Parts: sequence; C-alpha cells; structure tokens
Amino acid sequence: MSIYSIGSEGIAVREIQRRLKQWGYYEGEVDGIYGSETADAVRFFQQTNGLSSDGIAGSATLEALGIPSLTTLNDTLLLARLIYGEGRGEPFEGQVAIGAVVLNRVKSPDFPDTIEGVIFQEGAFDAVADGQFDLVPNETAFLAAEAALDGWDPTGGALYYWNPQTATSPWIWQVTITGQIGRHVFGYR
Repeated sequence: MSIYSIGSEGIAVREIQRRLKQWGYYEGEVDGIYGSETADAVRFFQQTNGLSSDGIAGSATLEALGIPSLTTLNDTLLLARLIYGEGRGEPFEGQVAIGAVVLNRVKSPDFPDTIEGVIFQEGAFDAVADGQFDLVPNETAFLAAEAALDGWDPTGGALYYWNPQTATSPWIWQVTITGQIGRHVFGYR
C-alpha cells in the first residue's frame, strides 16, 4: 500500500480529503493535493483514533479511514464522473441507477468487462462524447457511485437508460422499458 504525505497528488489523496471532510476533520477544498491543511487534518484524525500522529497517511491511517485499493478508487472516480456528467440534477436513486447500469454492463457478456471499458466504449454515453464526463463530480455523485459499487441496483438489472424527452437514437426505442426514475427510463434488449 502507498504512503501519502505533503506533495502527494491524485485520486487517493482526493479520497483521503473527502473522507476527512465528511467526518469533520478537514475543512479545505477536496482537490487531490496533499498540502499542509491535509496533513493537519490527517494528524487530527490520527490523534483522535489512537494512531501515530505524524500527518502521513500510511497503511494504518488508510485502513482506519476505510480507504480501499487504488483500483477501487479509480473505479469509484470513473463512475462518479459518469454519474455526474449523465445524471446531475436527477434524484439520488436515479444517480445510483446510472452507476448500476454501468455495473450491469460489466457483468454482461455483451459489453466490456471493466468499468473503464464500459464507460469509454464508443458511443455508449453522451457525457463522454460531449465532455461532461470531464466535469468535477460532487459529493452526491461519489455517494451514488459507492452505493452502486456496494450492490444497490434500483434498475432491476437494466443495461440501458435514456431520457425519453431528449433521446435521438432510433434503436433505443426497441429497448424493453422496465421502469423510470427521475427523467430517465431504464431497460434491456
């Protein structure tokens, strides 16, 4: 497992900051840059939880924070970015449903077998094609991604979703609709 300290950057640092902020240890911006404010928050967390108080997020601190592996962090970030790009403004359940569709595709033999592969499959998601995927996801998108990764599937196994008010692809109307959450309908073929 990696060690994170002042000068570290990336997905793991962002997750450290996000969790510390969520639990009231960190008040700064969740920007993925491990600066002195992050180190101070880590130190405060360590003191409160009986850990060696050095301001460095090593294996014991990461474990206490519940930080998963870097692969899981990357999957969470990718899913949160897609959820935010495709479903910001939708109800929380609808955002989880977007994540669930991605995970259902990963399990399906008809789609790529990784979250990254599904998200970046050509033509699969408008948010990837039009650049909305590159927006910075909010906390709700991360919580929705985590809920989907934890197994919540409000779609009942759907492989597709779309907004019937804006959908332009004729083939999507051949999909069997299984339900609607917010502005999106969900289904399979």
